[in-house]
Amino acid sequence: MQFLGVELDKYEFRALLTAMVVMTIFIFSMLYVVGARRSDVPQCVNFDKSYLTPRVDKIDDSTYEVYMVAQMWGFQPDEIRIPVGSTVDFYLTSKDVVHGFYIDGKDVNMMAEYGNVTKRTAKFNTAGVYKIFCHEYCGVGHQNMEARIIVGFPSNQQ
Repeated sequence: MQFLGVELDKYEFRALLTAMVVMTIFIFSMLYVVGARRSDVPQCVNFDKSYLTPRVDKIDDSTYEVYMVAQMWGFQPDEIRIPVGSTVDFYLTSKDVVHGFYIDGKDVNMMAEYGNVTKRTAKFNTAGVYKIFCHEYCGVGHQNMEARIIVGFPSNQQ
């Protein structure tokens, strides 16, 4: 059997055809994940020392900026209260080693490194408690490294 001017036996042709079909499926699967699921990559922001001050800034009634600082073995602020329907811009950095930042139930997954700031936006349309975990091993107290976002309860962040 001829394929692109090369003589192939039927087993080589079947293997080649199978590989092309699998590669095509893989490529279209990746395009689906990136396009249809709107998967995106966290933004990097220029670092300055102000990002080492943890805080929650209220921009308006439904928009917040959270400046998170990861350090052995916790996040600051460790509790954030926001109303339902809020859009939150997270700015994340570390005071020491590399840490992970994952919000359970949300599409927010970032890395915290000293000297770098990572930015990610999330919208909270459902009331509840969202836990934040460190998913990058950072030392002996790693398993205790968590924080929480309380959505839809009275806010102490004014």
